[in-house]
Amino acid sequence: MRSALALASITALVSSGLVVTATSVSAAPPPTPAPALVTAADAALKGNARTVKASAKDRYAVHSSKRDANGGGVVRYTRTYDGLRVYGGDFVIRTEADGDFAGSSVGLTAPLSLGTTPKVSAGRAQKAATAEFSGKVTATGEAELFVDASSGTGRLAWETVVTGWAPDGQTPSKLHVISDALTGTLIGSYDEIESVTGSGTGIYTGAVSVDTTLSGSTYQMIDPVRGNGRTCDMNNGTSTCTTFTDADNVWGTGANTNRQSAGVDAHFGAAMTFDYFKNVHARNGIFGNGTGVPSRVHYGNAYINAFWDGAQMTYGDGASNARPLVSIDVAGHEMSHGVTDNVVPGGLTYSGESGGLNEATSDIFGNMVEFYANAPSDPGDYQVGEKININGNNTPLRYMYNPTLDGSSHGCWSTGTNGIDVHYSSGVANHFFFNLAEGTGATGYGTSPLCGTAAPMTGIGRAKAEKIWFRALDVYFVSNTRYVNTAQPTNTARLHTLSAATDLYGLCSTEYKAVMAAWTAVNVVGSESCAANDFSVSVAPASLTIDPGASATTTVSTAVIRGTAEQVTFSTGPLPAGVTVSFNPPSVTAGGSTTLTVSSTATAGSGSSAITVIGTSPSVARTSTLNLTVNGLPGCSGTNGTDVTIPDNTTVESAIVISGCAATPSTTSKVEVHIAHTYIGDLVVSLVAPDGSAYVLHNRSGSSTDNIDQTYTVNLSTETANGTWRLRVQDAASIDTGYLNSWTLTL
Repeated sequence: MRSALALASITALVSSGLVVTATSVSAAPPPTPAPALVTAADAALKGNARTVKASAKDRYAVHSSKRDANGGGVVRYTRTYDGLRVYGGDFVIRTEADGDFAGSSVGLTAPLSLGTTPKVSAGRAQKAATAEFSGKVTATGEAELFVDASSGTGRLAWETVVTGWAPDGQTPSKLHVISDALTGTLIGSYDEIESVTGSGTGIYTGAVSVDTTLSGSTYQMIDPVRGNGRTCDMNNGTSTCTTFTDADNVWGTGANTNRQSAGVDAHFGAAMTFDYFKNVHARNGIFGNGTGVPSRVHYGNAYINAFWDGAQMTYGDGASNARPLVSIDVAGHEMSHGVTDNVVPGGLTYSGESGGLNEATSDIFGNMVEFYANAPSDPGDYQVGEKININGNNTPLRYMYNPTLDGSSHGCWSTGTNGIDVHYSSGVANHFFFNLAEGTGATGYGTSPLCGTAAPMTGIGRAKAEKIWFRALDVYFVSNTRYVNTAQPTNTARLHTLSAATDLYGLCSTEYKAVMAAWTAVNVVGSESCAANDFSVSVAPASLTIDPGASATTTVSTAVIRGTAEQVTFSTGPLPAGVTVSFNPPSVTAGGSTTLTVSSTATAGSGSSAITVIGTSPSVARTSTLNLTVNGLPGCSGTNGTDVTIPDNTTVESAIVISGCAATPSTTSKVEVHIAHTYIGDLVVSLVAPDGSAYVLHNRSGSSTDNIDQTYTVNLSTETANGTWRLRVQDAASIDTGYLNSWTLTL
């Protein structure tokens, strides 16, 4: 998914669709994977399949591969399930220089297990998608059946792409509409074209050098140094683009009345963005293969927009065609979306916190390009879009040192961050980056406030901060990485940037500690430690399945990370109802292991849950996770009484395992649900059968009523009784939260 800058006052948010142009343009393919590197990664994947939540129906394909400066390998994979594309199923395998497995990044919370037969037809999905489009529709594509795992769990869905023009008649639109393939419910949509609404002399950069090509006696604005990226004039239309030419190779005057002036800014911005990624991050241009980026200026009439469409940059001239949107940070921002989309398969999911990280990545690199270019009239400043005056009052779109100054962005993480527009949830990462580079409090660029009780910190400088962010993106981020991720705690920007800092500067180095402090300063906290004596905890096997009234064991091991081995005492987090644990021995010296026994009562509720295993020493506490499944009692009913927190704008699930049921489910099966929540109009509650079929029980009705305590009657006669049944609860709005108390299924 592509993206760009945004403006609250403009409703057209448009990035990476296919825009009709006079010259055929398409995004360059990623570099060809290196065979030896991929062979090593494939072997590592085969031996460590559980780390990427593999299932028997999974198949994988290499998206990209590279070696880092230390010889280690980084291979990104995409995933299919039972032949269907899995969005959010991408993962990374990292190998040591000798080919041994070094680690992985994955967004799934568990192996996929769902049916792949839709109950809603493709035609119905297409019709619903067309109805979602605002503007003039020119085509509706075929609906594609796929697995939507962007939330970390999989559901069967249709994706339909509707193309056309936005209501302004000038902005191209390529709307992707996602709908549930079992119920027809709209899951969400995003526009693939994401926009900022809103020697030569440029309007903003001033006098700069630009590389051009001499053809006969005429110079063309085609950059031979950077993959022949060309800059052309749309002549205030939306179709034909004419390459700029000049007789003496002196371009523009700095005035908007000279059409070349905007071309100079765009051409220079493309060159500086290319050079920045190549010279600072060793990436061969936006696409990674040396291909140049086309830039189109003077697009449309009084068009207050600039957009990246996955292959090229397009800039409007602003209100009254008087303020072209060609400033260098806008160019760097938009083209950085191209980097993100080419590094991470499908890009960072363009919604919630993942979308905020997507936007922040472009804000960060857009600003770093501005600093790198050091243009005489537009130096770096940690502001976004300050030159283009989209707001009409000479204020920037966003402020990295204090994101709340724009009136909408979050400068501190909260449970509501996942539910706001991605251009505003980006503020948390923007603020983090500024703190990491420049520090908190008063700086030469502005004052960076602290969040909560966080301690002040000193920055490590832009050069180190930008290296850490790029390595985190390049090596660790996957499509659904978030700030805070309770479902998959290892898939967070905090942990990924700490891993990047460790790779570059060492574990618990000054830079590592600065990353910890910078995230804490924006209220994204963690449990990492740089204590002198430290250890790790692991559980093997990490998954157990038991019957009611039975028990099972697993081994909890510890290992010294650094310093002296201290005594480690074991405990757990909250346990499912009817489940107890014991450790033998209850404590060990770090480096030793203990046997964990899990027992369930005869009346324990069935279902699956994650148990946090805690090891505590005098210096630090470390955790690992045990995944436990309690089978249902023989029969045709079950109860799960384990509380499940329901955060804002989040989907959660609770499971009941039915086993030994010889009967066919009834046409009047019962689902008893108890949810504590302060606004049940936010909630969608569904029963999900073992084959993935979903039955909606409650669909955002009840408005501000508190709590759901209701028994629903459902016709389940077409389902198989035995297997894992799930109650899925989606909070579809902000502010109010709650928890699932218990539920009972009677077939």
